[in-house]
Amino acid sequence: QVQLVESGGDLVQPGGSLRLSCAASGFPFSVYFANWYRQAPGKERELVANITTFSTVSSYAPSVKGRFTISRDNAKSTMYLQMNNLKPEDTAIYMCNARFGTNDYWGQGTQVTVSS
Repeated sequence: QVQLVESGGDLVQPGGSLRLSCAASGFPFSVYFANWYRQAPGKERELVANITTFSTVSSYAPSVKGRFTISRDNAKSTMYLQMNNLKPEDTAIYMCNARFGTNDYWGQGTQVTVSS
């Protein structure tokens, strides 16, 4: 059974940090591209960051570059998103995604709220 399970979402004050995790199971995670998306109320889903299979290349949305870091541990079949200097506009549901060819798997999402 294919599963992606996110954790780590929380309420945090502006300037704070969070680390999201996404545990994969039921498929060979190491060969899949790993992505983090987010969707805020009333907005379209946005690609936040992605990373290649062996962490050789990562890329970020301009709005998070320099503040967020994507990483993965293939031995643990887990991807991470370290988020620093969080801003209220980072408030959204964050979803992990693993993609390989036509296989496209999603987690259920974890809520991140940035508010004082």
